[in-house]
Amino acid sequence: MLKFLPSLRASAPLARPFRRPASLRLLAPYRRCSDHHSYEMAAVSSLELNPPPEFFQSRIDLFDKYKAEYDEMVKAKPRQEITITLKDGKQKSGTSWETTPMQVALEISKSLAERLVIAKVDGVLWDLNRPLEMSVNLELLDFEHPEGKQVFWHSSAHVLGEAAEKHYGCHLCFGPPTEDGFFYDMATYDKKVLPTDYSNLETLSKAVIKEKQKFVRLELPKEVLLEMFKYNKYKQHFIETKVPDGTTSTVYRCGPMIDLCIGPHVPHTGRIKSFMVTKHSASYWLGDAANDSLQRVYGISFPDNKQMEEYKEFLKEASRRDHRKIGKDQELWFFDEISPGSCFFLPNGVRIYNALIDLMRGEYRKRGYQEVISPNVFSSKLWETSGHWDHYRENMFVWEIDNRMSALKAMNW
Repeated sequence: MLKFLPSLRASAPLARPFRRPASLRLLAPYRRCSDHHSYEMAAVSSLELNPPPEFFQSRIDLFDKYKAEYDEMVKAKPRQEITITLKDGKQKSGTSWETTPMQVALEISKSLAERLVIAKVDGVLWDLNRPLEMSVNLELLDFEHPEGKQVFWHSSAHVLGEAAEKHYGCHLCFGPPTEDGFFYDMATYDKKVLPTDYSNLETLSKAVIKEKQKFVRLELPKEVLLEMFKYNKYKQHFIETKVPDGTTSTVYRCGPMIDLCIGPHVPHTGRIKSFMVTKHSASYWLGDAANDSLQRVYGISFPDNKQMEEYKEFLKEASRRDHRKIGKDQELWFFDEISPGSCFFLPNGVRIYNALIDLMRGEYRKRGYQEVISPNVFSSKLWETSGHWDHYRENMFVWEIDNRMSALKAMNW
């Protein structure tokens, strides 16, 4: 285009630079934003099953029916003034079946309310938006509190569960928080989770987070729970074995995802600011190899991006310090399938091993200990006396010697 500019300048009417009308200049950014949003929506939709699993709508229909009944019941509850005692001893006034822990937090500070994860009412974890029913002692917990962190990661597991249902049409089994994140076990049947799926699950999860889907609690009778989860034999098992006849349990909804869960949860998915799928593995239903094989997907999440970056840096450092990698690089040892889990020491490793043994023996001598050597195999009578036989026999190396049962010495396995 530039090579034509001289000829254009020769024409007086075209000499003035073209300026877009003000109305178009104002609309252009919105058009670009709208186009980008449409692109994002299309990208997310392409990762979801179309049509979605049939159980989505059947769950929602039952939930909406009983949630409407619950809301009417709450409206009919008599209101009375209650006293809310905070951890520092200060007291706030409220109204039963109306005042929530979140409202109390907002009265104190908006910044406090924004960083909260969960409440504790008379020592019991309680949803921030769940109305208080009587005078209570109230504690407000953020992500830095151990129980707050567990609730945050439990809610994140539900986000992962929603993404997995949308992507695979899977049947969810069990999705708890862990010490360093969360996981969800799921039956994907003829589909297998692959590392290439991680970005798809993250994209769907981040879309759920962006929607700020509210976590809504609902208590339901056992028979309704069985109807709601009739498509899922794993949830059916939990309902049949954990919920006594004639009683109730709770479900939580966020978006189209409704899960059997005692909770509690964060107010909405938007509280999760950073989310990552970390790994996956196979697992067995109820931990029994005789049962169905499941897919387990792990994740981690944080209430801000800085903590995620720090976590990723921690993973890099841990990888650099991985003893398996260091041992291989420095020719200390190797492993082989002919003896799974056992280490084959190379000369460099043997020198370190012997140096550690010499150090340990020297420290024993300094402290007046003498060294003895005992057998590695003992009769079952010893293990019966020690209690190992009754509690750990199935995990011990046991065999018969001269018509007597024997086992390898503990700590030598």
